[in-house]
Formats: sequence, structure tokens, C-alpha cells
Amino acid sequence: MNVYIRIAGIIKESIVDGPGIRMVVFAQGCKHKCPGCHNPETHSFDGGTLVTVSSILEQAKKNPLLDGITFSGGEPFEQAEAFAVLAKEAKKLNLDIVTYTGYTYEYLVENSSKHRGWDALLNETDILVDGRYEADKRNLLLKFRGSENQRVIDVKRTKSENRIVVID
Repeated sequence: MNVYIRIAGIIKESIVDGPGIRMVVFAQGCKHKCPGCHNPETHSFDGGTLVTVSSILEQAKKNPLLDGITFSGGEPFEQAEAFAVLAKEAKKLNLDIVTYTGYTYEYLVENSSKHRGWDALLNETDILVDGRYEADKRNLLLKFRGSENQRVIDVKRTKSENRIVVID
């Protein structure tokens, strides 16, 4: 599969970036540039490494203990089409998808028709951690997020119940 993604890196196993054991793929490039960002090296759209979706999937296949893949950043929605392809293929391996974004769920839905791949990536995402990191709302006790304004959203239930369903 010759779909390319520009990434800042991959963590092969993590237990802090979503439920279970996860591979984390860090998108390269982010317009948000949140003050106090944990990954400022991911902001430049010129950095990182261009890799194929297939190469990421091959790494995932090597670990039978993985529960899912987390897309972090950078901003995965800046490369939404490619991340949507990766998510769709990962689901064929019975892996769930967590996507971190500086955008809010509402913004993504309202603007998905203006941005290629946003709807596809959102549809393939099981859990969305949304909202910009806000240093003044930092809380180290929060699960899977860095600041109190961010939400951990069950995307499937949110769509089916037509309301934001936050996971505690």
C-alpha cells in the first residue's frame, strides 16, 4: 500500500495513550502550536519522516499483544486521509483507534466538508481526545489527557446517541 504519512516517530508499546497496550504514531505537523505542548518537535510540517501505511501496519502485526493504535502529534487531522487509511487497515487487524486532536469534536463535525479526510478519520476513530492543550488547565491526574478542557469522547456512542458521550 503506497499511502504515505509524515510522522515524528512511533512508540511500539504504551499504556498511557489510551486503553490497553497501544502503538502510538506521532503525526508530524501541527498548526495549533499550543504553549506548553508536550511534543513541540512535531509542529513543523517539514520535519519527521515520510513512511508508508504498510510499514506501520507491519510493525503493528509484530506485536500480538496490541489492543490498538493511537494517533498523536502533531495533529493527525492535518493528514486525515492517510491516517483514515491506516485506521481502516488497523481495524482489519482487530485494533481500535484513539485519535488525539487540538480541534474539538464539534469543530471537526461542522468543518468536515471543508477538509479532505476529516469525516473518514472521525468515522474510523473509536476514542477521540479533543481540544487544545491549555497549560493553565494542566492536571497530571487526568486519564489520557493533559488539561482539564480536553475530553475523552466515545465517538461511536456520540454518533449513535446524537450527543457528546465523554468517557470518565
